[in-house]
Amino acid sequence: MRSTLSRIRRRLPGRWIDDPFFLRLIDLGERQVAKLLAGLLFVVTLVASLQLAWLMLRLLMGGANWLGDGLIALLGDLLNLLIALEVLQNLTAYLRRRVVQIELVLVTAMTAVARKVIVLPAGSENKPELLLGLGVVLLCLAASWWLVRASSGARTEPARSFQDPHP
Repeated sequence: MRSTLSRIRRRLPGRWIDDPFFLRLIDLGERQVAKLLAGLLFVVTLVASLQLAWLMLRLLMGGANWLGDGLIALLGDLLNLLIALEVLQNLTAYLRRRVVQIELVLVTAMTAVARKVIVLPAGSENKPELLLGLGVVLLCLAASWWLVRASSGARTEPARSFQDPHP
């Protein structure tokens, strides 16, 4: 890894990788992209929430059957919104504290896999490889979450960025 980094530095003109101005410029661009993504995701989440509320209202007024495939589809849509909110929360945490919350990333991934399990179409029980694969993925994500949680000492204070000059 070090030899690759040193080769890249030798090929680049000057010391612009270590230049504080360049690093600040990259940091500023990264934050602006994160703000744009958070704004877009907020709009998408808001519109999807309104659409889901409208769908539920129509189903309630129409006396639809809530059992079976209709309920599964509704749960899938609701879990999609939950996943979007978790991603938005991770983006805003990054913008506030300049850290990526690995626990939240793992919980979001577990929610996504759980959503996939919930909305599996009929006949999926005939695909044991798919079910086994989803189970293994979920188990690995849960183990990763547990390891991260155990290694952090279950602290309650917000994580600090490695770039924070005043710990």
